[in-house]
Amino acid sequence: MSLLQDFWQFLRPLASGFTESLTTSCDSGESDPCRDDAAALTLKYAAMASILFAGAAGISLPLVGTLLPSNGGLMRGAKAFAAGVILATGFVHMLSGGSEALSDPCLPEFPWKKFPFPEFFAMVAALLTLLADFMITGYYERKQEQLMNQSVQSLGPASVRDQELGSGLLGSGFLRDHEDGGKLHIVGMRAHADHHRHSLSMGPEGFEALANRSGVAGHGHDHGDVGLDSGVRHVVVSQILEMGIVSHSIIIGISLGVSHSPCTIRPLLLALSFHQFFEGFALGGCVAEAKLTPRGSAMMAFFFMITTPIGVAVGTAIASSYDSYSVAALVAEGVLDSLSAGILVYMALVDLIAADFLSKKMSVDFKLQIVSYCFLFIGAGMMSALAIWA
Repeated sequence: MSLLQDFWQFLRPLASGFTESLTTSCDSGESDPCRDDAAALTLKYAAMASILFAGAAGISLPLVGTLLPSNGGLMRGAKAFAAGVILATGFVHMLSGGSEALSDPCLPEFPWKKFPFPEFFAMVAALLTLLADFMITGYYERKQEQLMNQSVQSLGPASVRDQELGSGLLGSGFLRDHEDGGKLHIVGMRAHADHHRHSLSMGPEGFEALANRSGVAGHGHDHGDVGLDSGVRHVVVSQILEMGIVSHSIIIGISLGVSHSPCTIRPLLLALSFHQFFEGFALGGCVAEAKLTPRGSAMMAFFFMITTPIGVAVGTAIASSYDSYSVAALVAEGVLDSLSAGILVYMALVDLIAADFLSKKMSVDFKLQIVSYCFLFIGAGMMSALAIWA
């Protein structure tokens, strides 16, 4: 019972005083000799245009780059660079920003100084991202299953078997994604998975005999790069990654918009433009791999491009009444930054870095390993260096 009482003693002040504390504020004790509302407003308009252009350029490059070979060294290096950018954004920018906001002296001692809330919120966000990742992927797989069943019923077993043999599913084209009007051949992909399950159930001897009989003895299956749900995974990754990026883009936009100091806005303008360019490049690479329809890709790109400029506009509109030292503002900034950090770190490590760096193609190509690791560290280093100004 004592444990429950101690836990209630921890929660009761939070429940009773949290609403009151959100309305309080504190004086930073610092005056800004560089304050100039007119000059700051002009710089905010320039910032909106610069950030919009940088975001558009960053997210467009990978989409245009889909004309290049997707497995070439240049594209692999670009993907590694993007993964480093996202990882540094989560650790260096978002998590540190959340820690700084939630440890601000203007926050009350209890509960914000009694518990590591930034790390806790980041952990919760990572676990919720894992859950969302699992549920969304399962949803898309069920849709694929339904499409497969409909195709089987409409074609009949004999037609499906003839289609598999005729398209080379037992040959070198077994793992190739075919496109017909923008839709994947779900029947062939499911047949590939069923074939592997059947082969594994027969044991190594049976598999070798089947391989020799069907002419696939020299066929290497690269399970690290492609599989039944490879297309689904890219779609899910791009959607969750955009959610994590957009959530903190609003915060950094508002932070710039509420400032009255040209001395603060000038370095932020340049830093956030580069920040938006690199993030757009990383997100654009994921959207390109998802192979969405042109309309879907354009919508995701447009939504990313306008988020930070909208945040700047909102910050400009509320600048006269917004108090960045109020408890509500600090808590909102700290919580959102910490949640974004958890999402971005999970996506970078699990869905971007692990998916490529632990693949079979990477393990057998030493030159590709060197290129990918170099670009990974360059991306992480450059994005981390931007924390000096933003």
